[in-house]
Amino acid sequence: MSQGTLFIISAPSGAGKTSLVRELIESVDGIQVSVSHTTRVRREGEVDGVNYHFCQAPAFEAMIERGDFFEHAKVFDNYYGTSRQAAQSLLDAGQDVILEIDWQGAQQVRAQMPEAVSIFILPPSRAELERRLSSRGTDEHAVIARRMRDAVSEMSHFDEYDYLVVNDDFTTALSELQALVISRRLTLEAMQKRHAPLLEALLSQAPGVE
Repeated sequence: MSQGTLFIISAPSGAGKTSLVRELIESVDGIQVSVSHTTRVRREGEVDGVNYHFCQAPAFEAMIERGDFFEHAKVFDNYYGTSRQAAQSLLDAGQDVILEIDWQGAQQVRAQMPEAVSIFILPPSRAELERRLSSRGTDEHAVIARRMRDAVSEMSHFDEYDYLVVNDDFTTALSELQALVISRRLTLEAMQKRHAPLLEALLSQAPGVE
């Protein structure tokens, strides 16, 4: 069975990553988002094992000690992390897997799995990014300014990624993501593994033909 591909997708807040990834997994078979572990409290409507794997801090820290995470971070007193075993089992089953993580997590994953394919999603302009970040209309200017600073900091790492997608037109950006996933499935190595019997049959000498 052909091994799945690990896709790392990062973006600043406001670039539309979550919506694009959601549409991507709904429109392309055989790809899914890896469900992260977290120690934060489960919010109303969230489902354990679907939105996150919710766990207590001691259990999370024990996983860190065992080296169970591809990447992990502590954000506002809560841990977040991607289980190596969970992602690897999907890859071994031929599934493509998406990790939605920031640039720091991406660095951790690439160090362990350099063959992972990394994609960075950019907004079409600073003005549009600020409009999206302030679209709620109730946030103070200082809050929006902090979001912009965080977004610029995240975007400064775009050149560490294999591919860039600019989310100006949503349909176009989605098509580009779909093309990236499908193209990885058509590489020589992937096709040789997936279609080994076919290739052998096509290249075998027919009886009576010299």
